[in-house]
Amino acid sequence: MTTPLPLEPIETASRDELAALQLERLKWSLNHAYENSPVYRRKFDEAGVHPSQVQSLADLARFPFTTKKDLRDNYPFGMFAVPQDQISRIHASSGTTGKPTVVAYTARDIDTWANLVARSVRAAGARRGDKVHISYGYGLFTGGLGAHYGAERAGLTVIPFGGGQTEKQVQLIQDFRPDIIMVTPSYMLAIADEMERQGIDPATCSLRIGIFGAEPWTNDMRAAIEQRMGITAVDIYGLSEVMGPGVASECAETKDGPTIWEDHFYPEVIDPDTGEVLPDGEFGELVFTSLTKEALPIIRYRTRDLTRLLPGTARTMRRMEKITGRSDDMLIIRGVNVFPTQIEELLLKQHALAPHYQIVLTKEGPMDVMTLNCEPCPETAPDYGALDAASKQLAYDIKSLIGVTAKVNVLEVNGIERSVGKARRVIDKRPK
Repeated sequence: MTTPLPLEPIETASRDELAALQLERLKWSLNHAYENSPVYRRKFDEAGVHPSQVQSLADLARFPFTTKKDLRDNYPFGMFAVPQDQISRIHASSGTTGKPTVVAYTARDIDTWANLVARSVRAAGARRGDKVHISYGYGLFTGGLGAHYGAERAGLTVIPFGGGQTEKQVQLIQDFRPDIIMVTPSYMLAIADEMERQGIDPATCSLRIGIFGAEPWTNDMRAAIEQRMGITAVDIYGLSEVMGPGVASECAETKDGPTIWEDHFYPEVIDPDTGEVLPDGEFGELVFTSLTKEALPIIRYRTRDLTRLLPGTARTMRRMEKITGRSDDMLIIRGVNVFPTQIEELLLKQHALAPHYQIVLTKEGPMDVMTLNCEPCPETAPDYGALDAASKQLAYDIKSLIGVTAKVNVLEVNGIERSVGKARRVIDKRPK
């Protein structure tokens, strides 16, 4: 067996050592933002706060939040805190819900990012000599290049495939025999489907580890992927506004929620309605402050991801509970708050149904109507009795456990559109 990759000293430093480093870096980051970003200078001045007032980590709570709206209002380059000639790379979101959010990196930022993704890959159980098949999209999306640079930094062999061409993905996985795949969990399922279509048992392929991110996924989904693929599946977390993939990542030895790389990102959890900082262990909205970013410092960024902060286990640094919902993709259906991942958990209990689904929301008069489109597992597709029983049980579970009525519509095999990136789980056709 090849040798596991070594940890960095900071990963096992004491909490006191870590807190001292965080405070030193927090003071630098706040000063850097205030002195070099007109947006942050204005926000701090309007809130009546100054970086010089920070004497403890708790003092950060006095500073104003940053939201996606701040980045869009200052599109494209208004949030940058270094001159153009110091910017090495620009990434941007897809902009499907408005103007894209534009982010920038200095050469040092790129170096930090590569180091943290390398740390994440090591935490997933990478070994010397491993090959990594990257199916995240390349380009303005941070996933592909973030994973690529990090895997190279970890000393691994990178296969930079990108998204799409699922048949070709399967061919190269069979031919190149990678040990690790980095991809969205929903696209991993599409690759597994294609393997089975070609007569390949996914569990017999060379993959040992799956590093999945870019969309919420449940522990039930983890179990389903691990069983089907015969791999260890871990969660990597990130968002472009904070850095990209590698802000936090699960450790293979515990798989108990992503460890936040707290030497570079200071986490808080707040009440999404009041903005009040909540104690560790309380459920709320995740907020991040960058501690070392140069081109785009980010102060108290509201991620809209819902989670709780937990003590460290495999590492000294705190963990966050696996993200299963967002405060801004929460669906309100007839007054009931519903997260797509709640539906996913119940769907995965019905073994006659495949783990592909789409929620369609419409109106009938004044009433919301939720239709859950799903599809059969290929081996149960001809068994209409089993499919009817599974769809009825699923509708019953959604009603009794979540509190909303759903029409469960079982389509044909491959009836749900496959995504090569983030899955489109919800289609809301209700009048705005």
